[in-house]
Amino acid sequence: MVELIKEALHVSVSDPVATSMNFLNEVAGRYPEAISLAAGRPYEGFYEATDITRYIDIYLEYLRERGVDPRRALMQYGRTNGQIHDLIARLLATDDGIVVAPEAIAVTAGCQEAMVIVLRALCAGPGDVLLAMSPCYVGITGAARLVGIEVVPVPEHEGAQGVARVAREVRAIGKNPRALYLVPDFSNPGGDCLDLPERHRLLEIAQAEDLLILEDDPYGLFGLDDRERPKLKALDTQQRVIYLGSFAKSCFPGARVGFLVADQTVVDASGGRTLLADELSNIKSMLTVNTSPVSQAVIGGVLLESKFSLRAANKAKIEFYRQNLRALLSALQEHMPAGITWNTPAGGFFAVVQVPLVADEKLLEISASEYGVLWTPMSFFYTGGEGSHSLRLSCSYLDQAQIEEGVRRLARLIGERQ
Repeated sequence: MVELIKEALHVSVSDPVATSMNFLNEVAGRYPEAISLAAGRPYEGFYEATDITRYIDIYLEYLRERGVDPRRALMQYGRTNGQIHDLIARLLATDDGIVVAPEAIAVTAGCQEAMVIVLRALCAGPGDVLLAMSPCYVGITGAARLVGIEVVPVPEHEGAQGVARVAREVRAIGKNPRALYLVPDFSNPGGDCLDLPERHRLLEIAQAEDLLILEDDPYGLFGLDDRERPKLKALDTQQRVIYLGSFAKSCFPGARVGFLVADQTVVDASGGRTLLADELSNIKSMLTVNTSPVSQAVIGGVLLESKFSLRAANKAKIEFYRQNLRALLSALQEHMPAGITWNTPAGGFFAVVQVPLVADEKLLEISASEYGVLWTPMSFFYTGGEGSHSLRLSCSYLDQAQIEEGVRRLARLIGERQ
């Protein structure tokens, strides 16, 4: 029998973050009765399986009106960068004031594929690195590990000035910071949100430091209030921003449809000029060939039915997630032992709690088995060992009664174990 040496496999196989997330899923499987304040999934009460065929029917009618053969559109290999790019362009203009040509949009197999494609294209040299606001979403660090790119953290509390400092420090040691990854609106894990002056400062520093910005926006609809928060891409006058979008939270994750906006100009040695999105299609063609046309049809139907405004179509979801986040913060206030602190997110699905315990996999096992509650160690969201005494709570997947009971169980764990 063949035996492979694990250390001889690519480092991504042993990625500690991926291993930890697999452990979290395994614990959830072993303790199905535990209340999960760990899962960042959308609430399933908003979905019906029959919606899938309804959305496809809407899209099929749209194709017929344009004289497009539905068999070819849905059942054949399609355009590498997708077939609903024009609908997405209308969505971006309607909801966020982002005006880009449809050709600058690539439809991807979830936003995770968009991350891999962009990182692979931008970071070509051995000294190229990605800056990322820290703590940050584990998907970007995992994608970087997969394609062999170093991630250099920028402490989130330092903001734009921290980006400038870290970029200069990286260059001083002979490395090349190519891009900055961040979630400006209701970040995962902390739910933080950049104010308007900070957004402008970030764009100015990106220009001064010759950085591209990877703006990831999975939670942008779900603020705690209705104040306007312009996307970095909407403010971008120098084409510094590559926008990464997802339909996982605004529609449903099972469709596995995301997209990227890459309207930057690429110039070759002979002076030829193309869109970055076109160049990225070469990578995508070798990765997934094209995004499932059937999945695109489902999302296309959603966009058509909503008249290209997911903000309007998601009013019920927006209110639900607001109430859930308020319920989470209220339950923390009511049940947590004295001295325990937590942040106040501006929106999104998550909050972070500081605890007088080492919040690691060992404690999570105890929490699941003896107290019936799951959460996510914050150490998963750092690259340098930080976050050992804090944990992330999610409020998206549960109803308010479950949220309160989960927090009550967590409070008992902390009170008895501190």
